[in-house]
Amino acid sequence: MIGLAALVAAVLCADAMAAEPATPEALRQPTATATQPYAAPVIPATFSADLTTAVGMGAFNAQWRNMDAKIVEVPAMPGAPAPWKTSYNLKPLATAADFDDSSWPVIPPQGVTDHRGGGYMYMTWFRTALTMPAKIGEFDTTKARVALVVTVDDYAEIWVNGQMLRAPGRLSPGAIQGFNIPNRVMLTESAKPGEKFQIAILAINGPLSASPANAVFMREARVDFWK
Repeated sequence: MIGLAALVAAVLCADAMAAEPATPEALRQPTATATQPYAAPVIPATFSADLTTAVGMGAFNAQWRNMDAKIVEVPAMPGAPAPWKTSYNLKPLATAADFDDSSWPVIPPQGVTDHRGGGYMYMTWFRTALTMPAKIGEFDTTKARVALVVTVDDYAEIWVNGQMLRAPGRLSPGAIQGFNIPNRVMLTESAKPGEKFQIAILAINGPLSASPANAVFMREARVDFWK
């Protein structure tokens, strides 16, 4: 007869295996780390900084830059099935932390809420570099949990320091969340003054298979803090 302790251990082991489906190593994506977990807290923030205002962006010594993205034809991936000699990608592909956006137009903070594009299958990039201040007004940021919250009409993908953390079957807040649904991406579990976060946001008109005749814009962009 199996003992209770052994039975509990077997159940826990089975649950762990079920929660971690086997994935070929080549398909694995970066997993969450201590400084970039997947889920932001669901409780109200202790403090928020509005990145659509000069005061909010000024607190992080930051500015927004913007550039439209185009779908362009590119060579097919290595090993593609024989009929496919070409494929498609975005230009620019502005996801890397060291991507050079210095030639992009600078837009005022409120400009991220402006309506952009000619509708239909339209995408545009917003990039900024946030430097964590020691204080914002009277709020001390040190050791706070920090998240970037962005809501795009219609969809968004968020890259932080060159990564969009994601894994099959897991909550991935940097990926498309749904129609006009906020992306709530953790920046750090313990803020350090002077720490830098390179942000790249791809704003997307959607649904892609029923591209609407409307513009793209951010409904909100802010940094939330919890202490």
